[in-house]
Amino acid sequence: MSGQTLTTQHQTLALLLFSAFVAATLAITTWVSRHRQGSAEEFYAGGRLFSPMENGFAIAGDYMSAASFLGISGLIALFGYDGMLYSVGFLVAWLVVLLLVAELVRNCGRFTLADVVAARMSERPVRIAVGTSSVTVSVLYLVAQMVGAGSLVALFLGGTTEAARAWTVIGVGALMVVYVSVGGMRATTWIQIVKAVLLMAGAVTLTVLVLVRFHGDINQLLDTAAERSGYGKDFLSPGRKYGADATARFDFISLGLALVLGTAGLPHILARFYTVPTARAARRSVVWSIGLIGSFYLMTIVLGFGAAAVVGTSEVRASNAAGNTAIPLLALDLGGGPGATGGTVLFAVVAAVAFATILAVVAGITLASSASVAHDLYASLKRRQAGQHSEVAVARIAAVGIGAAAIALGLLAQDLNVAFLVGLAFAVAASANLPVLLYSLFWRNFTTKGAVWSVYGGLVPALLLVLLSPVVSGSPHSLFPGVDFQFFPLENPGLVSIPLGFLAGWAGTVCSREPADEAKHAETEVRSLTGAGAA
Repeated sequence: MSGQTLTTQHQTLALLLFSAFVAATLAITTWVSRHRQGSAEEFYAGGRLFSPMENGFAIAGDYMSAASFLGISGLIALFGYDGMLYSVGFLVAWLVVLLLVAELVRNCGRFTLADVVAARMSERPVRIAVGTSSVTVSVLYLVAQMVGAGSLVALFLGGTTEAARAWTVIGVGALMVVYVSVGGMRATTWIQIVKAVLLMAGAVTLTVLVLVRFHGDINQLLDTAAERSGYGKDFLSPGRKYGADATARFDFISLGLALVLGTAGLPHILARFYTVPTARAARRSVVWSIGLIGSFYLMTIVLGFGAAAVVGTSEVRASNAAGNTAIPLLALDLGGGPGATGGTVLFAVVAAVAFATILAVVAGITLASSASVAHDLYASLKRRQAGQHSEVAVARIAAVGIGAAAIALGLLAQDLNVAFLVGLAFAVAASANLPVLLYSLFWRNFTTKGAVWSVYGGLVPALLLVLLSPVVSGSPHSLFPGVDFQFFPLENPGLVSIPLGFLAGWAGTVCSREPADEAKHAETEVRSLTGAGAA
């Protein structure tokens, strides 16, 4: 059941549903744009008017990306137990956000991660460092969404896969620029809320249908998945992807660290805490999002094993080597197959929901990265002259440049699994952003030099290790399979780069000639814990 078997009926219905969602989101963007978008608070934070429930749904919509819906389920369908580890890592990460980050970030910052760090440091070097890191993480995350969009549309357009992927990536990039530059945070938030509702509804429907197919018997589902995988009972045990040798085991540890620690350093997630009026509302937002996200990731486990049991691992791999099309193929089969009306409708609905997922997530990431360019990089260089209106104008222009970069990289990385690509973004976020954030919030003696060293000490090694890893060269599945400059054996750099980020921050502080500003730290500590003086 490959993309070639899909009929014109599937293609037409899926395209109609895609078009309907795009039209609806563009209508939301147009409606929201009538509100005044000239102020930075309105453009970056939606006027801080969202309730905890609304923001919780938006956070869930921002976080449950193509990696979650397409990539994780695909990895489970291909690798069984080892693919399920992504679901666990993505969910556990929210405990770090809830307990250590949400309220403090809301109290200390205004629009970006750099606001939190710069509150007690010399602004210019800190903003340049953190802004550069935030844009890098955002672009890596965007690439994963582009790849997911390309794989999805190539599936239902059949034989013209390369052209379909390329034009889809370009189209998604253009749409995300429109959403951000026209609607700002308010439009982006409502798009994410609509997407979260659609995604949860689609996931619940598919999960129920999978369980009905196997009469609610989870053991039968797992046994069938193991049988159709071609690996037997080994499919349900560790080792298909990460247990073959010592290198694979270290790669798994590296991936786990990146997933658990990376969420708290993602710029587009941290930016969502500024859209609510108080720190208490930010914390309640996280509680709402954890409920939604936890339910969703439990369902991805059923869907992944369901795809292996119903469609078959070999068929999933034949359709897309990275497994990115497992969920649409599962929907097609559950609805009655390629020739059935139910199969056509369910496939088209699921494909449209996945496409909605991608559009909503890329809008949030693009907004966060363009905010970093304007509020951190541009404003730090032009701080005395830059007004709010010029900042917002720069943010809109930055959205275009970031969109172009994401399109180019998305075209290059079309054959990689989207969950894997997001894992790389999480590793960079955990290496460069998390250390400087935690040090700024909790270490009294932390200095400006320590902050700058912490960011670059995590960012540069993470990027270099990815470039020298099997992801880029040295294997048949690399970005450049024809060359080999691989020196680092792990696919995910987190095991090395995350400790280096923390170590660099400590070393920079110890080597700093200027002592930490005790008064600024005391002021920041009071504001972070009580909210006094928070924006």
